[in-house]
Amino acid sequence: MMNQPTLDLAPRMLEIQGETAFAFLALAKKLEAQGRRIISFGIGQPDFPTPKHIREAAKKALDEGFTGYTETAGIPELREAIASYLNERYGGGVSPDEVVATTGAKTAIFIAIAAYVRPGDEVIVPDPSYYAYAMIAKFFGAKPVYVPMQFEEGYGFKLDIEQIEKAITDKTRMIVINNPHNPTGSIFDPDQLDQLYDLAKRKGIVIVADEIYDNFVYGNVKFKSVLSYPDWRDNVVYVNGFSKTFSMTGWRLGYLVVRREVIPKILDLAVSIYSCPPSIAQKAGIAALKGDWTEVRNMINEFRRRAELLYNVLKDAEGIEAYLPHGAFYMFPRVRKLLDESGLTVEELANKLLYDYGVVVLPGTSFPGNVGKDYIRLSFATSTKDVEEGAKIIVKASKELSRKQA
Repeated sequence: MMNQPTLDLAPRMLEIQGETAFAFLALAKKLEAQGRRIISFGIGQPDFPTPKHIREAAKKALDEGFTGYTETAGIPELREAIASYLNERYGGGVSPDEVVATTGAKTAIFIAIAAYVRPGDEVIVPDPSYYAYAMIAKFFGAKPVYVPMQFEEGYGFKLDIEQIEKAITDKTRMIVINNPHNPTGSIFDPDQLDQLYDLAKRKGIVIVADEIYDNFVYGNVKFKSVLSYPDWRDNVVYVNGFSKTFSMTGWRLGYLVVRREVIPKILDLAVSIYSCPPSIAQKAGIAALKGDWTEVRNMINEFRRRAELLYNVLKDAEGIEAYLPHGAFYMFPRVRKLLDESGLTVEELANKLLYDYGVVVLPGTSFPGNVGKDYIRLSFATSTKDVEEGAKIIVKASKELSRKQA
């Protein structure tokens, strides 16, 4: 027996990696404390304050002493508001008793994967992907199977349905999709979504659909939710939340939607993890869904302008293949040419941009799979001024780092 047993972590813990965005945030803060001017395209957090009427609802809840435990699934008024919102928007016929409010969408993702995967199962994840899907699958003994998305120059990323089907084995339990997509800012074509849904139905596979960015849709592209399928209950576990749409990242309020028959066991797991969502955040969530959406629409319009600005500046960069994002607030440009010309790896490029140029970008390898080694992620959830200034610095850096300019 070890003399220091607290050092003997469970093997599954050694499989887990943290979120790189927060690591780069810490580095940026350290440099800022030294007096450096740092522009961050790192973390996916809207730079707008939570709308005032939402904050006022939370203050009112505090003043009224609404600070105790609530139902694990969330208070009925919140679940009714969530169901009403989803039904009005997607026509899914969601019942309030099919909604579980959670401590953020990450918790909903954790519960969704925990509820269905078994040791030895395989979970298909489009590559690149948000890191949490693969980490949670590994934690529960499942194997992430990465299927590369298709990069089209000037457009961005699409699903590769043919390769997803080829990746399915008798061990495939789940497919996880994030639409609109982090880290690429892509929106899945409705026809592709139909094909994926039909594939899951034919093969008896669970789809965990994370639609946290569903309000961030730009241009003439069409967004389709999995809840729009009349029989979604047979194959879909749905995840969404308040962090992005209402700029409520610190409030920790998300939700999971799943067929009512499994809700009791979902709640048994949820109560064992977090008891219930924050009481005052739930009251704020009701105000968010039922209140004035003007500030939300204004924020999304500003993100649309930032996406266009980022693209218009970066298209002049050396060795960087920029494209106009269609959703979320990310661009995932290919930088393979710049890496070849500079002799850098993508991690070295990200570090050089931070330390030598004062700009935070995330190396694509922050997002599980193999595709990311040729890409960087930029979040334009920062001020419009910083988007323009930071993008111009990246263009300057690309030309200085390129061997063609030497």
